[in-house]
Amino acid sequence: MGQERPFDLLNKAIGQQVLIRLKNGVDIRGRVTSFDAHMNIVIESAEELEEGNLKSKLGTILLRGGNILFISPV
Repeated sequence: MGQERPFDLLNKAIGQQVLIRLKNGVDIRGRVTSFDAHMNIVIESAEELEEGNLKSKLGTILLRGGNILFISPV
């Protein structure tokens, strides 16, 4: 059995709700719709969170892979 690769985990996350922390400390919650080889990720129904609470609704957004610290299932 091989170890899961990052792209395997992202493939499993498609259609799922995730929490993403960006390098600037912003937390984004939403549903992954797609990603590319640079780990740029399209998030649908995205919301910006502040201390775990809704700060603003963002709709559909593209997050640049280089700005992402981590992605976690919600």
